[in-house]
Amino acid sequence: MSPIRSTEPAAIPSTPVAVAAPRRRGLWPLVVIASAHLMAILDTTVMFVALPSIQHGLRMSVTGRQWVVTAYTLALAGLLLPGGRLADRFGATRTLLVGVIGFASASAIAGAAIDGGMLIAARTVQGAFGAVLISSTKSLLISVYTDEDERARVMGIFTATLTAGAAVGLILGGVLTSGLGWRWCMYANVALSMVAMTAGPRVLPNLPGRKQVRIDILSVALCSIGMAALVYGLGEAASLGWRDGRIIGALAAAAVLLAGFVIRQTGKPSPLLPLRVVWDRNRGWGMVALIVNALSTFGMMLILTYQLQSVMHYSALRTGLALIPFALAAAIGSALLAPRLMLRVAPRWLLSAGIAVEGAALVPLIWLTPHSGYVPLIFLSTMLEGLSTGLAAPVALSTAVRDTLPSDTGAAGAGTSAASQLGSSIGAALLNTVAASAAAGYFAAHATAGIAAATVHGFTTAMIWGAAILIASAIPIAAFVNAEAPHR
Repeated sequence: MSPIRSTEPAAIPSTPVAVAAPRRRGLWPLVVIASAHLMAILDTTVMFVALPSIQHGLRMSVTGRQWVVTAYTLALAGLLLPGGRLADRFGATRTLLVGVIGFASASAIAGAAIDGGMLIAARTVQGAFGAVLISSTKSLLISVYTDEDERARVMGIFTATLTAGAAVGLILGGVLTSGLGWRWCMYANVALSMVAMTAGPRVLPNLPGRKQVRIDILSVALCSIGMAALVYGLGEAASLGWRDGRIIGALAAAAVLLAGFVIRQTGKPSPLLPLRVVWDRNRGWGMVALIVNALSTFGMMLILTYQLQSVMHYSALRTGLALIPFALAAAIGSALLAPRLMLRVAPRWLLSAGIAVEGAALVPLIWLTPHSGYVPLIFLSTMLEGLSTGLAAPVALSTAVRDTLPSDTGAAGAGTSAASQLGSSIGAALLNTVAASAAAGYFAAHATAGIAAATVHGFTTAMIWGAAILIASAIPIAAFVNAEAPHR
């Protein structure tokens, strides 16, 4: 993205110049929007905990078990951008409700699955409707909350809900799987969907669709297959290795398809992702911040889950409970600190400081050993990481959708979701690969130290890489984001 301010058509500014103040919407629309989005977030972490029970109950192979998660993430990643344009075309409220109904229906079918094939098919449909659902929630946030004070508060609560939901999903998965069985991890989505289906038509505005927005089928194909190939390549690199032919082929295909997608967007009157959405220096670097933030959060959660369960022998439920400080700290950062600071401090300083502190939060994990306890290193790291992530996430989201044209709200919302999905995939693939390589090298040189020592050495090496990436990323973000605080 260019360091020079874009000369795109005039947008409706974040703070309108009209005499009449923007209407305040209250929190009820947020309750519906957040509960709908939370389904898709919970679904990922809940299923991680339930996988062993699913494999046993449906007699699935190890490869088949993995596709229970992969089928969902590939469909989700591949259809996020098309989902955003559907929200622009038909109206975000309509597409949100369609996404919720489809997601809940697919969840019910997944819960009733009689074999692995039926479950994987249902999970694919879940991912497709999840993409429409997630893109619609971001579009609604942009369209519904136009008042700066209210938007800052809403963005904080929204990101706090999603960040905490990722950790709560581990606890919920453990409780449901051990108490009622894995099928209730799917049925829980049906119950949660009732909030959006019953309250949505009453509290959400009936936003009109824009018939002038056209859906280019070739762009959809290039984007969907390219993003799915990219997420597959990054997600599977940790287990297959970067030199595996499938990984090289997937990443090469992703590069070609996504390059073709970008080229096609420049020549279309109604592109799937208008390049003005990401070429603006604030929106573009806001999306970079979302990528880095997701990389940090997902990478740390993954490494800590392995440390707690594989090395420290925590149960899945106890692991989820151990991550509660992260969720609480993230809620404080997102819901209490960020809304106040966003109105007074320029985004560049909040983003760069928050991401730099995220990097610093990984530093205590460098001193982990096979004999480390939960306190002080893990507790300190989760608290600091949660607080800084909670502070940076709503600022990044708000900056990434700043001054978006009304016709681009769906595309902008989908772009932020795609950025977060990409950051999660990079975090998992990169840090997992670093950890595995470092552990193998350490064990080869110090075989007498044992597997546990080698494993933890891999984790600490990954945390060094993660901290370095985050701290280095804070520098260009501080340099190129130039938006002002609304009430400076």
